[in-house]
Parts: sequence; structure tokens; C-alpha cells
Amino acid sequence: MQLPDVFNIRKPVIGMLHVPALPGSPQNKLDFNAIIDWVLRDAEALAGGGADGLMIENFGDVPFYPRRVPPHTVAFMTALGRELRRRFDVPLGVNVLRNDSASALAIAAAVDAAFIRVNIHTGARLTDQGLIQGTAHQTLRYRKLLGCDVKIFADVDVKHSAPLASRELRDEVEEVVSRCCADAIIVTGSASGRQTALEDLRTAKGAAGGAPVFAGSGLCGTNERRHFCRTAVPGRAPDALTAHAPRTNFTPQRRSS
Repeated sequence: MQLPDVFNIRKPVIGMLHVPALPGSPQNKLDFNAIIDWVLRDAEALAGGGADGLMIENFGDVPFYPRRVPPHTVAFMTALGRELRRRFDVPLGVNVLRNDSASALAIAAAVDAAFIRVNIHTGARLTDQGLIQGTAHQTLRYRKLLGCDVKIFADVDVKHSAPLASRELRDEVEEVVSRCCADAIIVTGSASGRQTALEDLRTAKGAAGGAPVFAGSGLCGTNERRHFCRTAVPGRAPDALTAHAPRTNFTPQRRSS
């Protein structure tokens, strides 16, 4: 996958849209129309600030289901995705937490989104939802069944989790790309908002075999980090989810292509 084919720029910034708790979730406080307004305001701030793409994520739906989410979550996320696609002429991504790649693909196919994010695409991780195993074999076959060209952006050594056994990051990146057919790699810090280690970005880029490498958390503006990381996925700090202001903790800046 070549990034300019998706984003029309070589080093894109993707603005993360943390969706408030949806109806049916334990923390839900807003009706769905208010949630739509919330997400659209965030999208306007990010797109207006120069973000090259957007991604929706059901961040407010804690505690997360470890795998498949209920049908109403898929319906609400699809409605949000359709509204974003109608209003913003930038590529859209979908992440269904904690690891529902099938629902993310279905939503993306329905709204003509460009990519999905999969937190655990292969292997197994210990998380606050318990043990989660990757299902790359099912995800790739489901994409084929849907007949869509939605790209798969896969995390490696994903945040908020621990491996079952020690493993070199380089080996994991190589396997996710070569054996599990991910289109791009996402590297993060240990938790949302935690800075991605520069050495991890170097390692991932060296092992990715030409696949794009994203910094998925804790974006900073140093020139060195921009050089080693092709792309970035900034999002608002978790505690900002409960307030309407500040709308976002990140102001993108246009980069040269």
C-alpha cells in the first residue's frame, strides 16, 4: 500500500474521533443526536486544522467487549460513519474496540471508509478484557467476502496490554506484514496519550518491508520523530471525553508532501 493512494500525501496525520459512550453502554449520558453533534464538532476541528484523515472509535464504551460488539453498536457506528463521509472529504477509518475487526470491516464497507484499525491482528495479548487472540485469518477472508478494498492498519505490541511471552518487536512487525497481510503498522506507547518510543518506530520501520508505519499515541512535534514515523494518529486525552471543551488536544499542521 502506498500512502498517497489513500491520503494524497506521503506523511498524513489522521485525527482520532473518540466517540462518547453510545446508547446501551454503561457510561452513556447523551442521546444519539447529541453524540452525532459531538463527533461532528471534533471532526470539524481536526479537519479544519489540517488533518489528512479521520478515524472513529467507540472509545466511550468502557468496559469494552473483548471481541464482538452488540448489533446496536454496529448500527450507531455506521450512522456516525455515514454522517462523517457525507460532510468531510477526507479518508475515514474505523476502529471497534476492543478488537472487533469484523464489525469494523462491515461498517467500513457500508460507509465507504478507507481503512480499519485492528488492535490485535495476530498472536495473543493479556488485556483488561482478558486474553484476546488475533483473527487475521478471519479478517482477511471477511474482507474478501465483502469485496471491498478497505485497508487494515494493525497495531503491534499494542497499548493497554501485555504479551504472553517476550518477543522481539522486529519479529512481530515482520510477521504481521508478511504472514498476516496487514497493509500498515501502528506503534504506540503503553497507554492512550503515552509517547511512542522513537526506538520502537525505528525498529518497526526497519522491519516493515516498505509497509507504512504510524505513530499511534503521544505524538510530539520533534523533527526526528517526524522523520522516522511516516504517519501519526493523534487523539484527544481520555479525560477530555467527559467535557465539551477543550474539543481536542491536538492541532495538526500541514506538512509538505
